[in-house]
Amino acid sequence: MITSTNQSFSPPDTDATDRSVDLVQSATRRTVGRLQGGYRQDVASAVAAVARLRREAGRDPHASPTAWGLDDLEDLSFLRDAEQESEQDRRGDQAAAQHFSARARQWVEERQAQEERAVHLAVTLWALHQQSIRDTPMHQSNWPLGRAVRRLAHGMTGTQDQLEAADTGKRGSGGERHPVEEASETIRKRFVRIGTSTDFDTLSGRLRQMVLLLRAARIPLDYGYLAGQLLLWQSEPLQDGVRRAWGREFHLAYARQSSAKDTKAE
Repeated sequence: MITSTNQSFSPPDTDATDRSVDLVQSATRRTVGRLQGGYRQDVASAVAAVARLRREAGRDPHASPTAWGLDDLEDLSFLRDAEQESEQDRRGDQAAAQHFSARARQWVEERQAQEERAVHLAVTLWALHQQSIRDTPMHQSNWPLGRAVRRLAHGMTGTQDQLEAADTGKRGSGGERHPVEEASETIRKRFVRIGTSTDFDTLSGRLRQMVLLLRAARIPLDYGYLAGQLLLWQSEPLQDGVRRAWGREFHLAYARQSSAKDTKAE
């Protein structure tokens, strides 16, 4: 299982949080994008990699020996190294703060562990989501968790009958409205249980159950965006912001031709 911590490590400033979110989103999108393309084209190496990753869903990325050597964290390591080299170039001869402060070193180590847990969970959940699906990518931009679950809760599948343009005041295909009170109570309760998770192990297990339902309905998720939310969720002061984002996503009306812009959760 994924190792969680009871300690709350708040970053020294919001810029550090933003950089970490950008890092895990970029790493996840690069990794999933590469594997998704190969898997859908039935490239043997990609198919084998996805199968291995699928079996690691819900496990700690380093504590489980079976996860050693998987490439789900390769892009994260590459981007992290590039960021550190860039930071060293900016500092010149001035040493990083973590070399002088035990507390700063502790924060850096915990932040990196949180980044790895977020990327690992997002990538392995995608591998589970994409299983046996070749004709449609299950990682797609602009499909946050709340939106995907809302679609599932209304008994819809795929993405073809997307929501009408917002300025028409209508939702659903053919102008049919899908009021939130008509959403499946079973699915809604599963979504609520995700929101009420109190530790990372529980959250990962409940997300895994939801992903299996989304896979059956062929409804995608934006796994880069989810990875950023998973990172923020691991900092206790930021958990409420992630929960609010999930709630808004569930209630938000999306335009048929909505943009694919990616934004950070608060």
